[in-house]
Amino acid sequence: MNAVAISKYLSYLLRHNPEDLPISKDGFVPLEKLLKKLKKRFPNINKHIIMEIVSQNPRFEIKNGRIRALYGHTIDVDVKLTVVKNIKYLYHGTTRQAANKILKEGLKPMKRKKVHLSPSIEQAMKVGMRRTRNPVILRIDAESAIREGIIFEKANELVYLSGEIPPKFISEVKER
Repeated sequence: MNAVAISKYLSYLLRHNPEDLPISKDGFVPLEKLLKKLKKRFPNINKHIIMEIVSQNPRFEIKNGRIRALYGHTIDVDVKLTVVKNIKYLYHGTTRQAANKILKEGLKPMKRKKVHLSPSIEQAMKVGMRRTRNPVILRIDAESAIREGIIFEKANELVYLSGEIPPKFISEVKER
């Protein structure tokens, strides 16, 4: 069983296109209906395999027989997460070209519903390395942004979310 392929398809269905699956306003899909759909592509899949994939991937959540993606949506869902009010800095790893634009125009969700941020420079490096071998790390002054009304939500231990962040709260991390 190809866990990576299953995880990617789960992400596609739960974050971008549920196709014919019933999805609630808060992003949940009945696990049994999802399993039935997955069996068309992965005939040997079962509930235990899905549970194993979800347990290793903090992007997903299972509750009361339903499953959802916690972040990364391009579809219109309203996932309620914990709002954080006591965080000093968050980080964003990106390419040099994108960093230059962000420093001028701010950090925007682009095709997603929210901006994805990391709690540490190390995590931002890992995220940034998905796009470039030498990521630029941007520091978000979350403490100041919160004082001015910007909301940050915690999706899990590695991912925080926000709406647009103006450039005045963003600086480049020079030391690593």
